[in-house]
Amino acid sequence: MKKKYKKILFTILPIALGVFLIWFSLSKLKPEDIAAIKNSFKTANYWWVALSLFFGILSHLSRAYRWQFLLEPLGYKPKFANSVMAVLIAYLVNLMIPRAGEFARATAITKYEKIPFEKAFGTIVSERIADVIMLLSIMATAFFLQTKLLSSYLFKESSTNSNMLYYIIIGGAILGFLFFQLIKKSNHPFIKKVQKFVYGLIQGVISIFKMKKKWAFIFHTVFIWGMYILMFYVVTFALPETSNLPFGAIIVGFVVGGLSMALTNGGLGTYPVFVASAITLYGVSKNPALAFGWIMWTAQTLMVLIFGGLSFLLLPIYNRKKA
Repeated sequence: MKKKYKKILFTILPIALGVFLIWFSLSKLKPEDIAAIKNSFKTANYWWVALSLFFGILSHLSRAYRWQFLLEPLGYKPKFANSVMAVLIAYLVNLMIPRAGEFARATAITKYEKIPFEKAFGTIVSERIADVIMLLSIMATAFFLQTKLLSSYLFKESSTNSNMLYYIIIGGAILGFLFFQLIKKSNHPFIKKVQKFVYGLIQGVISIFKMKKKWAFIFHTVFIWGMYILMFYVVTFALPETSNLPFGAIIVGFVVGGLSMALTNGGLGTYPVFVASAITLYGVSKNPALAFGWIMWTAQTLMVLIFGGLSFLLLPIYNRKKA
């Protein structure tokens, strides 16, 4: 019973947090602020939003195609349509239950392609390792390109602490090295589990470079994340206030928005606020910044709901003859 309640709590809490944050952020707005945001929604150029969704679709297709490179060496070659729909279903499930999409994706492909669940799930974990490396690389790029600006925002810097973020990065690197040395030599059961987990990640990365079509896999990984950044970038042209943002702002906004996704289901309530707080660093007023965040989040969420919902309905129909 305890496990059951934990699962329910794990599912409901992020949604409740997201709803609370939406209420809290809206309650702080004055009537004229709400009117200004509504006006931004009315006057936005939605052709740029449509282009953003096109890039999003390309990223999903590329993700499904990349999956084939991990399944082929295991002796499986699923239909591309089944791979695409399984990927889209995963995004849909993640909106409702955090981090359950990977299980749903493996279950879907197992049911219709007769691939063992553990093997399908193992390939998805390998994919996630590659994605984590890409995300960390983009985050590092954001920090190094915009260190002073981020330091000013986080620490309200004066001339005496202008290098605070540099010190934190260096300190974090030193602590990370010391922690690595600690877990390397420790025999504690919990530390052993951490060692096993880290070893598994390293082996997963190595396996990518050993695969037959490793360069195609790497190309699609870079392509997927390039499409994610383009999705964010082109929407900036939808509003005149955000149309001249520099490259650094795009990277910082993208990273902040991505991190907000981990707090609530699909960034519910967090994505617009986090993205708005990031791009206001570049001189964009609060109201158009919030409007941009909401337009971006709404477009992404609708895409997942529509295409994920269609995939959920069409997957059994598409495979009816085979069944």
